[in-house]
Amino acid sequence: MVLKFWSDESGATAIEYGLIAAGIALAIITVVNSLGTSLNDKFGSISSSLK
Repeated sequence: MVLKFWSDESGATAIEYGLIAAGIALAIITVVNSLGTSLNDKFGSISSSLK
């Protein structure tokens, strides 16, 4: 029974997919955060030049 449990790899695939999804989500969050900061700076510059 222990050997069967030890050699069962069906859950490993789900864990791998979960780690891949977490990595992709982290990359997307980083890009969106960086893009948001640069857009905020750009619109702030435009706003102050219009005043």
